[in-house]
Amino acid sequence: MKLCIAEKPSVAREIAAILGANVKKDGYFEGNGYWVSWTFGHLCTLKEPHDYTPMWKWWNLATLPMIPSTFSIKLMENGGAQKQFHTIESLVQRCDEVINCGDAGQEGELIQQWVLLKANNKKPIKRLWISSLTEEAIREGFENLRNGDEFLNLYAAGSSRAVGDWLLGMNATRLYTLKYGQNKQVLSIGRVQTPTLAMIVERQKEIEAFKSAKYWELKTTYREVLFSATVGKLDTKEKSERAIEYVKDKPFVVKEYSQKEGIESPPRLFDLTSIQVEANNKFAFSADQTLKLVQNLYEKKLVTYPRVDTTFLSEDIYPKVPKILAGLKFYSQLTAPLLEKEIPKSKKVFNNNKVTDHHAIIPTGVAPSGINPDEQKIYATIAKRFIAAFYPDCIVSNTTVIGNVEKVEFKATGKQILEPGWRVVFENEKKDTKANDEENIMPTFEEGESGLHVPEIQEKETRPPKYYTEATLLRAMESAGKNVEDEDLREAMKENGIGRPSTRANIIETLFRRKYLEKKRKNIHATSTGVGLIDVIQSDLLKSAELTGQWEYKLRLIENGEYDVKQFREELTQMVVDLTNEVIKSEGKAIPIATEKKAKPAAAKKAKASLDDLKCPKCNIGKVIQGKKAYGCSNYQNGCNFVVPFVMMGKKLTEKQVIDLISKGKTTLIKGFHQANTDQTKNGKLTLTADFNIGFEEG
Repeated sequence: MKLCIAEKPSVAREIAAILGANVKKDGYFEGNGYWVSWTFGHLCTLKEPHDYTPMWKWWNLATLPMIPSTFSIKLMENGGAQKQFHTIESLVQRCDEVINCGDAGQEGELIQQWVLLKANNKKPIKRLWISSLTEEAIREGFENLRNGDEFLNLYAAGSSRAVGDWLLGMNATRLYTLKYGQNKQVLSIGRVQTPTLAMIVERQKEIEAFKSAKYWELKTTYREVLFSATVGKLDTKEKSERAIEYVKDKPFVVKEYSQKEGIESPPRLFDLTSIQVEANNKFAFSADQTLKLVQNLYEKKLVTYPRVDTTFLSEDIYPKVPKILAGLKFYSQLTAPLLEKEIPKSKKVFNNNKVTDHHAIIPTGVAPSGINPDEQKIYATIAKRFIAAFYPDCIVSNTTVIGNVEKVEFKATGKQILEPGWRVVFENEKKDTKANDEENIMPTFEEGESGLHVPEIQEKETRPPKYYTEATLLRAMESAGKNVEDEDLREAMKENGIGRPSTRANIIETLFRRKYLEKKRKNIHATSTGVGLIDVIQSDLLKSAELTGQWEYKLRLIENGEYDVKQFREELTQMVVDLTNEVIKSEGKAIPIATEKKAKPAAAKKAKASLDDLKCPKCNIGKVIQGKKAYGCSNYQNGCNFVVPFVMMGKKLTEKQVIDLISKGKTTLIKGFHQANTDQTKNGKLTLTADFNIGFEEG
């Protein structure tokens, strides 16, 4: 039998149907020589500090840095996950071959390899590597299964990333919490989240320190066209008054009039970051919201794999383009002109050198049905961008007019669209980022002509930098903090960006969840906690976007087999050792806790009465739910392992005691706890520790 392991049940169901494995078993499908099983995302994770030694269970500066001699993995502490793992483990031992059908990316490879490692797999591994979940793509993928050994470097990069995040996150979080935290406040530090926070804090400080200054600009209107003096800004009102007196009542003379034809290429296809930027600008969707919407469309077979960092297609996609376009029935008026002739094959669209694991996000050609309004918006955005890529360039006329009033030079520029080309795809949209440049259509001028004009002085003020929005923050993360507008340059800088396209949205959400950031309309602001944390961090390795980008670049080299994993880990270890020594010797200073609005009395009353609306204190995403033996987090499938047993030290906890423990961090005095290996009892309070375990205070 061949064992296929997908990343989630829905994908396993699709694969099983195509392979003919139609018999449903407990945790897998069977039939036609195949078993098809699945994970729930991460079934395994790196061990926690206390799993290596009991000494690391307690938060103490004396135990830092924590550096395991070797890193190990463990099963998630969740009954459902453990049951599914044991099903896979049993199938692994009995199968002849394993086919890795996990998500075709670094994280997907890591999830699968950890499960196979924990299951002690010795069987040969094949890899299903596909960019969409259509039946055609899955069948083609199974006809061209790849050798699992081809992806060892991908796994090495994913494993190195996880180890790096553990080493830095576990040590630095404890280090800064113990040194600078107050009132059980946990100060979370991360390899990507901290430099991201630093960028936001730095921008916020620039804005707060900015002092606006007035300036004046000399303008004049000639033949209903507004011209600007080329002298630029005038720094005093007196200068502006003298300037307008100088040009008043004197003729405006056209010295130069030129028109140059130019071309505007279609906008690039989408990678994950650019679709997140576009959706934030057009629909105010968060990065995380957009990722989930695109992922939904991918799982519904409507678009290709979303977690990509390229805006190009591989050349083998070219023959499939007509069929994809023909499948976009809703856009038949736009696709019809393309299908009447040969599809152009541009290097700005097809470039094998720019494609690694996957190509840009494009529609599959499957007709959408049953998608919600937000999914429809994202689908339409991706489909139209794909269609536009094969339209002709937009031809424009760029006009420049230079005139003089005595010795003062004035300039005006304008643009006229001669042939709209790809712009017709977006002509009904008001906010398309590349299609909404307002046309400034100008009349025809003749050199030497002159006439009356109307001069004016415009009083203006210098403006501070703008706060980050999610769109501009994503671009800053992509280019390691550098403001890059040029598409080609931005593409070249991606290798040094911080985070990966698939993780950036989660990093931003984590910063909000940990109260380091807050949103005011679309603008992102750092809280007092976020500012305070960055202020006490002296290490550039922790908060420099550029240096973090270099670490990201090394991970990419590992993925390509061009950097030694052992060397990378040694560098990480040395960094953690140096950081620990630096912080322990520094002067301690408590960081302020960001204040939250008090809950309304009605909400508080409800919380006392029920667990229904109680959020998980560890991940702050899931809700606390009741299981068979314990209370846990509803977000367990995504790795949250928070749990409160029904019985502690022989004492069954009441619902009110559990609510107090989770919401207040401590229960009231509880009597009758049983001491281990004795008949004696003791009284005390249960406490929620800084690492979300349960402690005991005798009283």
